[in-house]
Amino acid sequence: MKKEAIAILCAGGPAPGINTVIGSVTKVFLNAGYRVLGINEGYKTLFTDKTKYDELNFEFADTVFSRGGSALQMSRYKPKDSEFSTTFFIKENIKLLVTIGGDDTASTANRLAKFLAENNLKVTNIHVPKTIDNDLPLPEGSPTFGYQSAKEEGVRLATTIYEDARASGNWFILSAMGREAGHLAVGIGTACHMPMIIIPEMFNKTKITFDKITRMIISSMVKRKILGIQYGLAIVSEGVFHFMNDEEIEGTGINFTYDDHGHPELGNVSKSHIFNMLVQRKLKKLDLTIRSRPNEIGYELRCCRPIAFDLSYATLLGNGVMKLFQDGVTGCMVTADPAGNISPLFLKDVEDENGKVKIRLVNINSERTQLIFHNNLHFIKKEDYQAAKKYLLNPEEYDFYKILNW
Repeated sequence: MKKEAIAILCAGGPAPGINTVIGSVTKVFLNAGYRVLGINEGYKTLFTDKTKYDELNFEFADTVFSRGGSALQMSRYKPKDSEFSTTFFIKENIKLLVTIGGDDTASTANRLAKFLAENNLKVTNIHVPKTIDNDLPLPEGSPTFGYQSAKEEGVRLATTIYEDARASGNWFILSAMGREAGHLAVGIGTACHMPMIIIPEMFNKTKITFDKITRMIISSMVKRKILGIQYGLAIVSEGVFHFMNDEEIEGTGINFTYDDHGHPELGNVSKSHIFNMLVQRKLKKLDLTIRSRPNEIGYELRCCRPIAFDLSYATLLGNGVMKLFQDGVTGCMVTADPAGNISPLFLKDVEDENGKVKIRLVNINSERTQLIFHNNLHFIKKEDYQAAKKYLLNPEEYDFYKILNW
């Protein structure tokens, strides 16, 4: 029988710090006498007779740990339960499967752990929560690794765009990655003092529509005009699309391609272009001349070099994998509190009725979030109606609080 081994698998999209986790886990388990196998293409070939993997050594780990991207090729492939197999785990004498990914990767790992247990194969499963979206259900105050580095890069880019806005007297409408949650948009928007930040969690008392998003952006534009400021930035989380139906999305007039189920393929279009186009259409109807340009903030963030926070944090999580393994814990995420204490977060405790890991949304009612939205942004409110009538016939329709029903 082969020497005991562990396997490391990365799935989903890249996030800064993946290589730090790979390098840290590899080093600590090599030191403990295990073989370390790095699986390529995520779950895609894991259950076939041609699993793509490399045996990892110290030199590899020491070379990649500080780099962006992923030294192990990733994939979004989600296997069905019927595809699961014990072959690779038995053949390579795998004692631990370390998965690095987001909610889909964790959910698949959870299903796989149950399958292996049902087949009397003891393989520990520990998940390392990764996503720039910061939307995994970790304890309050604990980010997913990759988020802080992605936010830092997003702030660097957005700060440069803000300088362009000031220099040219323009507005820019940005779209930020985020799927269902608005952590990245609110993080970047707050750090850059953007006058308008729009995330899906804001619509806790009303339905999300493009019309409301458009009026909120124009509300900020007009408020800045009242203040004598002719430029600005608005950032919108792409997560707003998750809560719209196909009719609302198709109503934008954008020519979409469609998937096999007849749904618009949003990944093929620029979200910021949609928001900017709708704003410009509305401005023309209002006879307001305000120039704006779209800009996407997304893929530029995923493979940037991890900042010191994520280099340290991902190293701690990698070491935490060994601690939980030695403690005999399985079927969990490794978490570290702000003090650096490692503890397991069991997947069974954070999954929904379908076995999918729940999403952590921005806590819109927290004091931190409320302070940002009530104090940092520029928008029309009741006391601005008289001044706003210079630009709008019905300023109350652009009242930020009325639009959100806050």
